[in-house]
Amino acid sequence: MKHQSHRIRRSAAALAVTLAGGAGALGLASTAAAHAATTTSATTYTFTTLDNQADPASNELLGINSHNVIAGYFGIGSSMRPFRGYLLDPPYGQANYVNENFPGSAQTQITAINNRGDTVGFWADATHTQRGFADWNGMFKSFTDPHTPHMAISTNQLLGINNQGVAVGFYVDAANNSHAYKVNQATGVFTAIKIPGAVSTEATGINNLGDIVGFGIDAVGNTTSWLLHGGHLTTYQFPNGRYTVALGVNDHDEIVGFYSDERSGIHGFTLKAPLGPVSHWQSIDDPNGVNTTVNGVNNVGDLVGYYMSNDLATTSGILAQP
Repeated sequence: MKHQSHRIRRSAAALAVTLAGGAGALGLASTAAAHAATTTSATTYTFTTLDNQADPASNELLGINSHNVIAGYFGIGSSMRPFRGYLLDPPYGQANYVNENFPGSAQTQITAINNRGDTVGFWADATHTQRGFADWNGMFKSFTDPHTPHMAISTNQLLGINNQGVAVGFYVDAANNSHAYKVNQATGVFTAIKIPGAVSTEATGINNLGDIVGFGIDAVGNTTSWLLHGGHLTTYQFPNGRYTVALGVNDHDEIVGFYSDERSGIHGFTLKAPLGPVSHWQSIDDPNGVNTTVNGVNNVGDLVGYYMSNDLATTSGILAQP
C-alpha cells in the first residue's frame, strides 16, 4: 500500500510559513473509545466517475464544499506526470476543470476547500520538499510548522480548512513520525494536537464548529481514527475492520475515510452521529472498481474520493451522492 511512504503524496488518503507568534499544545479534556451504540446503515448512493482528461489514468478528488465545488489533483508524482491541482465546478464537464497550483511549484495537491472557495493543500519544489499552503481570498501563502526538522525532503501538509481560516495538517520528524497541528492562516500561529498513546498522528479535516478529525498510529502499529469535539477526544474503529483512517468531516460531524478489511482490502466509509446516542457506519464501495477511499463530505452528505481499476492500473475520482 502507498501509505507507507512519505514521498510526495496525499499522505492520509493514499495510506504532511514561518511561525508568526507562539506555538502551544492543544489540551485534551478526556480520551475515550466510542461507547455509543452503533448500527450499520444503508443509504443509497449514485456514483459518478470524474476524471480530468489531462491525465485520465490518475485522479483523486479530495474535498467538496456546500456549493458542490470539488478540489482534487491529477498525476502520479513523477517528473513526466507531476501532481497538479485543480478545482471542478458543476456541471462537471471537462471545460469546468480549473487549474490551481502553488506559484513556482514543481508539484501541487489541493486537499480541501471551504464554503468560501478557499483551499489548502501542499506543494513541492524540485528537491521534493513539501510545504503546506492556503489560497485565501485568492492569495497564496506557504506554511511550515516551526518544529519541522531542517533536513532534505522535509514534509508539511495541510489537509483541511474551515470558513474561519483555521487549517489542519501535519509535519514529519526525523524518525519519520507524523505530528498533527492546526494553524490559523491569518495569524500564522501553529498549535500542536497531541493524541495520547499515538507515536504518529495526522489531522485530516476540520469543520466550521472547529471539530477536528484525524488518525493516530501507536507503538505497535495499530491505526485508529479520532474526533476532537469541544476539547474531548473520541476514538473510532470500523466494526471488524483492521484499521480505520478518518479523512474528512462536515458540520454535522459526519466522518468519512477508509478502512481495511481482514483480507487487506480497502473500503470507504461514512460514520454518522459519531457521538451517539446511536452511531451509523456504512461501507462505501464504488461499483466500477476496487479499493475505494472517501476523502471529503459536504453538509448534504455528498462524498468525493477515488477508486482503483480492477487491475490496479488506474485511479479515478468519484462523486457519490445520496
